Amino acid sequence: MSGNTLGLLFAVTTFGESHGPAIGCVIDGCPPGMALSEADIQPDLDRRRPGTSRHVTQRQEADRVEILSGVFEGRTTGTPIALLIRNTDQRSKDYGNLQDTFRPGHADYTYWRKYGLRDPRGGGRSSARLTAPVVAAGAVAKKWLALHHGVAVRACMTQLGEVPIPFESWDVVHDNPFFAPNAGIVARLEAYMDALRKSGDSVGARILVSASGVPAGWGEPLYDKLDADIAHALMGLNAVKGVEIGAGFASVAQKGSEHGDELTPEGFVGNHAGGVLGGISTGQDVVAQIAIKPTSSIRLPRRSIDTANAPTTVETHGRHDPCVGIRAAPIAEALVALVLIDHALRHRAQCGDVRLPVPPIAAQSR
Repeated sequence: MSGNTLGLLFAVTTFGESHGPAIGCVIDGCPPGMALSEADIQPDLDRRRPGTSRHVTQRQEADRVEILSGVFEGRTTGTPIALLIRNTDQRSKDYGNLQDTFRPGHADYTYWRKYGLRDPRGGGRSSARLTAPVVAAGAVAKKWLALHHGVAVRACMTQLGEVPIPFESWDVVHDNPFFAPNAGIVARLEAYMDALRKSGDSVGARILVSASGVPAGWGEPLYDKLDADIAHALMGLNAVKGVEIGAGFASVAQKGSEHGDELTPEGFVGNHAGGVLGGISTGQDVVAQIAIKPTSSIRLPRRSIDTANAPTTVETHGRHDPCVGIRAAPIAEALVALVLIDHALRHRAQCGDVRLPVPPIAAQSR
């Protein structure tokens, strides 16, 4: 099975299945000498892990990370870093009725067509459970980016189903289970999710991810553009069906006089470009949004077929997120951080000696 590795110089390969004994990843290319321990990684895993509120799956996984290699006496050695997260709360019997049939909207059918067999337990390799090692690797990337470049990557939910969430402040994002940047709307979101859970249905979400402190110059045109790699990584997140950079699809209705961010000696006037021009970072905040589809595993009966192509009805039991977007913010942060550190290392390799007599204006952008 190919397609399990993200990155070129900072490469992350994940392994495992939802109901296997463990999941994890190998990070190859982390620079040596950085202080690193499980305590640097665990907080992000705690933000993503299941069972943290009544609005997400009640699968109880501690998601305790173990560093198996690549760290000696508390510092990275430059050799591959292996991270392991043990699965401790599998309930494979919940998926016994899916051995020979397929959940609509899920990867069941396509995995079967591609490989000729599949692991139906929790979706196997296609499960969102595999985002845990991505978050672990992202925590390593975020620490290096902050230490060496002052980069901070943040994400929040800006829409839950039909409910838009007006942005107020990053300060309240970690104070509610929705990663909502608006404390006043949390009660409405709680009631919305309570009603949804009782109905047995699911909804999607919109997530905003922003990276501040990114220097100008990162990115590899033409085919490894920074924004292209960000879109590639974010589309690899389970259930993502759309990615916007900067103004995104809203740019269709904008005039060139509005969309093109003017430059002044004091900085860029706007950031419709999302911090990337020609595939190269401008020095402004790198901004992306993702659209996450409704959870495919729902209790409501849905029409499907079995492996003999006979019609059947599927009702998915087990523990599932009524909205997978609720836990997506830490994952989106991790994926963007992994792309940024990879491009930081690639830029250092080719253009680390580039010096210009004029300081970058984007440091003063508004």
